[in-house]
Amino acid sequence: MQYEPGLSRDDLINLAINQYFGSVDKKDLEATLNCFQDGALLCTQTSFTRHSGKDEIKRMFEDFFASYETIVHKDFTCTVDEANGRITASFVAELVDAEGQTTILNNTNFWRIRDGKFQEVYVYMSGANVLV
Repeated sequence: MQYEPGLSRDDLINLAINQYFGSVDKKDLEATLNCFQDGALLCTQTSFTRHSGKDEIKRMFEDFFASYETIVHKDFTCTVDEANGRITASFVAELVDAEGQTTILNNTNFWRIRDGKFQEVYVYMSGANVLV
């Protein structure tokens, strides 16, 4: 389904990089969830994992935040389809657990935006799925 575009190129980048990943890296659950529509879908394509609706997405982020002491997303390369309200970002995720073990992932996310929030998120992860 196609949604009406509503955000500019800069707004799409801001939503994905600053609002979303900025909130994830701070482990700010409320701000992270505020980026999603109530009926949003988050799929990790490389492990066939689906989280449908804010309740499932919330539980996933609660577990993810509890699993890592430090979460950093960096080195973003964005491709924006302003006319259709879509954005893609390739990036590095650096995760450090309580024992000091570091996990480095090279991921790509694809977002479909509806009314200024994520309706669909598709994640391609280079290693084991950390979003279960």
